[in-house]
Amino acid sequence: MIVVVGAGPGVSGSVARRFADEGHDVALLGQDEAILEELAADLRARGASVGHTVADVTDEKSARAAVRRFGEHTGRIDVLHFNPSAFREKDPLTLTVGELLDDVALGVGALLTVVQAARAFMSAGGRISVTGSMAADEPWEGAASLGVQKAGVRNLVHSLDKTLEPHGIRAVSVTVRGALSREGAFTPDRVADAIWSAVTRDEAGWTSEVPYAG
Repeated sequence: MIVVVGAGPGVSGSVARRFADEGHDVALLGQDEAILEELAADLRARGASVGHTVADVTDEKSARAAVRRFGEHTGRIDVLHFNPSAFREKDPLTLTVGELLDDVALGVGALLTVVQAARAFMSAGGRISVTGSMAADEPWEGAASLGVQKAGVRNLVHSLDKTLEPHGIRAVSVTVRGALSREGAFTPDRVADAIWSAVTRDEAGWTSEVPYAG
Protein backbone atom coordinates (compact mmCIF):
# COMPACT_ATOMS: atom_id res chain seq x y z
CA MET A 1 0.00 0.00 0.00
CA ILE A 2 1.07 3.56 -0.70
CA VAL A 3 0.09 6.41 1.63
CA VAL A 4 -0.07 9.74 -0.23
CA VAL A 5 0.27 12.69 2.13
CA GLY A 6 -0.99 16.01 0.82
CA ALA A 7 -3.24 14.29 -1.71
CA GLY A 8 -4.81 16.57 -4.29
CA PRO A 9 -5.39 17.07 -8.01
CA GLY A 10 -1.76 17.73 -9.03
CA VAL A 11 1.40 15.64 -8.70
CA SER A 12 0.13 13.79 -5.64
CA GLY A 13 -2.99 12.66 -7.49
CA SER A 14 -0.88 11.51 -10.42
CA VAL A 15 1.38 9.59 -8.04
CA ALA A 16 -1.64 7.88 -6.53
CA ARG A 17 -2.93 6.89 -9.98
CA ARG A 18 0.52 5.68 -11.11
CA PHE A 19 0.87 3.36 -8.13
CA ALA A 20 -2.74 2.20 -8.39
CA ASP A 21 -2.15 1.27 -12.02
CA GLU A 22 0.79 -0.83 -10.85
CA GLY A 23 -1.39 -2.78 -8.43
CA HIS A 24 -0.94 -0.84 -5.19
CA ASP A 25 -3.77 -0.09 -2.83
CA VAL A 26 -3.85 3.58 -1.87
CA ALA A 27 -4.47 5.66 1.25
CA LEU A 28 -5.01 9.38 0.79
CA LEU A 29 -4.40 12.06 3.41
CA GLY A 30 -5.43 15.58 2.47
CA GLN A 31 -7.40 18.66 3.43
CA ASP A 32 -10.28 18.77 0.94
CA GLU A 33 -12.97 16.11 1.29
CA ALA A 34 -14.46 16.72 -2.16
CA ILE A 35 -11.10 16.39 -3.90
CA LEU A 36 -10.25 13.26 -1.93
CA GLU A 37 -13.59 11.65 -2.79
CA GLU A 38 -13.16 12.42 -6.48
CA LEU A 39 -9.63 11.01 -6.52
CA ALA A 40 -10.69 7.95 -4.53
CA ALA A 41 -13.47 7.19 -7.02
CA ASP A 42 -10.97 7.38 -9.89
CA LEU A 43 -8.59 5.03 -8.08
CA ARG A 44 -11.32 2.52 -7.31
CA ALA A 45 -12.29 2.51 -10.98
CA ARG A 46 -8.69 1.47 -11.67
CA GLY A 47 -9.09 -1.52 -9.36
CA ALA A 48 -7.39 -0.20 -6.24
CA SER A 49 -8.69 -0.45 -2.69
CA VAL A 50 -8.73 3.10 -1.37
CA GLY A 51 -9.07 4.81 1.98
CA HIS A 52 -8.98 8.52 2.63
CA THR A 53 -8.88 10.86 5.61
CA VAL A 54 -9.16 14.63 5.93
CA ALA A 55 -6.52 15.98 8.29
CA ASP A 56 -4.25 18.96 8.78
CA VAL A 57 -0.75 17.45 8.64
CA THR A 58 0.61 20.27 10.80
CA ASP A 59 -1.64 18.94 13.59
CA GLU A 60 0.71 16.22 14.83
CA LYS A 61 -1.91 14.31 16.80
CA SER A 62 -4.39 14.13 13.92
CA ALA A 63 -1.78 13.32 11.29
CA ARG A 64 -0.18 10.56 13.36
CA ALA A 65 -3.57 9.04 14.11
CA ALA A 66 -4.57 9.06 10.44
CA VAL A 67 -1.37 7.35 9.31
CA ARG A 68 -1.63 4.78 12.09
CA ARG A 69 -5.20 3.95 11.06
CA PHE A 70 -4.06 3.36 7.49
CA GLY A 71 -1.27 1.09 8.70
CA GLU A 72 -3.45 -0.83 11.12
CA HIS A 73 -6.08 -1.41 8.44
CA THR A 74 -3.68 -3.06 6.00
CA GLY A 75 -0.93 -4.19 8.37
CA ARG A 76 1.78 -2.62 6.23
CA ILE A 77 2.87 0.53 4.45
CA ASP A 78 5.08 -0.11 1.45
CA VAL A 79 5.50 3.46 0.23
CA LEU A 80 4.94 6.81 1.92
CA HIS A 81 4.80 9.73 -0.49
CA PHE A 82 5.00 13.27 0.91
CA ASN A 83 3.82 16.18 -1.22
CA PRO A 84 2.81 19.19 0.95
CA SER A 85 4.36 22.62 0.69
CA ALA A 86 3.14 26.15 1.22
CA PHE A 87 3.30 28.81 -1.49
CA ARG A 88 3.23 32.21 0.16
CA GLU A 89 3.94 35.12 -2.16
CA LYS A 90 6.13 37.18 0.13
CA ASP A 91 9.72 38.26 -0.29
CA PRO A 92 12.27 38.16 2.56
CA LEU A 93 11.53 41.76 3.58
CA THR A 94 7.82 41.17 4.06
CA LEU A 95 7.81 37.54 5.22
CA THR A 96 7.48 37.32 8.99
CA VAL A 97 9.27 34.81 11.18
CA GLY A 98 5.93 33.37 12.22
CA GLU A 99 4.86 32.89 8.60
CA LEU A 100 8.16 31.23 7.74
CA LEU A 101 7.87 28.84 10.67
CA ASP A 102 4.27 28.02 9.75
CA ASP A 103 5.32 27.18 6.20
CA VAL A 104 8.28 25.08 7.32
CA ALA A 105 6.00 23.20 9.72
CA LEU A 106 3.94 22.14 6.69
CA GLY A 107 6.64 21.61 4.07
CA VAL A 108 9.28 20.03 6.31
CA GLY A 109 8.08 19.29 9.83
CA ALA A 110 5.04 17.31 8.73
CA LEU A 111 7.35 14.80 7.04
CA LEU A 112 8.76 13.92 10.46
CA THR A 113 5.27 13.40 11.82
CA VAL A 114 4.07 11.03 9.10
CA VAL A 115 7.33 9.06 8.84
CA GLN A 116 7.44 8.49 12.59
CA ALA A 117 3.82 7.30 12.50
CA ALA A 118 4.38 5.06 9.47
CA ARG A 119 7.64 3.49 10.68
CA ALA A 120 5.92 0.77 12.73
CA PHE A 121 4.23 -0.50 9.55
CA MET A 122 7.26 -0.35 7.26
CA SER A 123 9.77 -3.15 6.77
CA ALA A 124 12.75 -3.92 4.53
CA GLY A 125 11.93 -2.82 1.00
CA GLY A 126 9.78 0.08 2.21
CA ARG A 127 10.27 3.43 0.54
CA ILE A 128 9.70 7.11 1.38
CA SER A 129 9.45 9.63 -1.44
CA VAL A 130 9.12 13.40 -1.50
CA THR A 131 8.18 15.80 -4.26
CA GLY A 132 11.21 18.08 -4.39
CA SER A 133 11.79 21.26 -6.35
CA MET A 134 14.54 23.28 -8.00
CA ALA A 135 13.45 26.04 -5.58
CA ALA A 136 15.80 24.33 -3.11
CA ASP A 137 18.74 25.52 -5.21
CA GLU A 138 17.25 28.39 -7.21
CA PRO A 139 14.70 30.07 -4.96
CA TRP A 140 12.39 32.78 -6.23
CA GLU A 141 12.66 35.67 -3.83
CA GLY A 142 8.99 36.48 -4.35
CA ALA A 143 8.02 33.34 -2.44
CA ALA A 144 10.99 33.07 -0.12
CA SER A 145 9.60 30.43 2.21
CA LEU A 146 9.16 27.87 -0.56
CA GLY A 147 12.88 27.59 -1.22
CA VAL A 148 13.52 27.19 2.50
CA GLN A 149 10.94 24.40 2.65
CA LYS A 150 12.32 22.54 -0.35
CA ALA A 151 15.93 22.82 0.81
CA GLY A 152 14.90 21.73 4.29
CA VAL A 153 12.82 18.76 3.22
CA ARG A 154 15.58 17.52 0.90
CA ASN A 155 18.08 17.74 3.74
CA LEU A 156 15.69 15.83 5.99
CA VAL A 157 15.28 13.12 3.36
CA HIS A 158 19.06 12.63 3.31
CA SER A 159 19.00 12.11 7.09
CA LEU A 160 16.01 9.79 6.94
CA ASP A 161 17.67 7.67 4.29
CA LYS A 162 20.84 7.27 6.36
CA THR A 163 18.84 6.45 9.48
CA LEU A 164 16.58 3.87 7.84
CA GLU A 165 19.10 2.25 5.49
CA PRO A 166 20.22 -0.37 8.07
CA HIS A 167 16.59 -1.54 8.19
CA GLY A 168 16.29 -1.86 4.41
CA ILE A 169 14.04 1.21 4.11
CA ARG A 170 15.16 3.98 1.76
CA ALA A 171 14.11 7.59 1.22
CA VAL A 172 14.38 9.78 -1.86
CA SER A 173 13.61 13.34 -2.86
CA VAL A 174 12.80 13.78 -6.54
CA THR A 175 13.94 17.29 -7.48
CA VAL A 176 11.69 18.64 -10.22
CA ARG A 177 13.86 21.00 -12.26
CA GLY A 178 11.11 22.79 -14.15
CA ALA A 179 7.71 24.41 -13.71
CA LEU A 180 4.68 22.15 -13.65
CA SER A 181 2.57 22.47 -16.80
CA ARG A 182 -0.39 20.93 -18.59
CA GLU A 183 1.73 19.79 -21.52
CA GLY A 184 5.29 18.69 -22.12
CA ALA A 185 7.87 17.15 -19.82
CA PHE A 186 6.60 18.65 -16.57
CA THR A 187 2.99 17.54 -16.44
CA PRO A 188 1.96 15.96 -13.12
CA ASP A 189 1.77 12.56 -14.83
CA ARG A 190 5.34 12.83 -16.13
CA VAL A 191 6.59 13.87 -12.70
CA ALA A 192 4.70 10.93 -11.20
CA ASP A 193 6.47 8.63 -13.65
CA ALA A 194 9.79 10.02 -12.41
CA ILE A 195 8.77 9.42 -8.79
CA TRP A 196 7.71 5.86 -9.63
CA SER A 197 11.07 5.22 -11.29
CA ALA A 198 12.98 6.68 -8.33
CA VAL A 199 11.05 4.61 -5.79
CA THR A 200 11.29 1.33 -7.69
CA ARG A 201 15.03 1.51 -8.48
CA ASP A 202 17.28 -1.32 -7.39
CA GLU A 203 18.90 -0.50 -4.06
CA ALA A 204 22.39 -0.95 -5.47
CA GLY A 205 23.75 2.53 -6.07
CA TRP A 206 20.77 4.14 -4.29
CA THR A 207 20.86 7.93 -3.95
CA SER A 208 18.60 9.95 -1.68
CA GLU A 209 18.07 12.62 -4.32
CA VAL A 210 17.07 12.08 -7.94
CA PRO A 211 16.83 15.07 -10.30
CA TYR A 212 14.05 15.17 -12.86
CA ALA A 213 14.86 17.55 -15.69
CA GLY A 214 12.28 16.39 -18.20
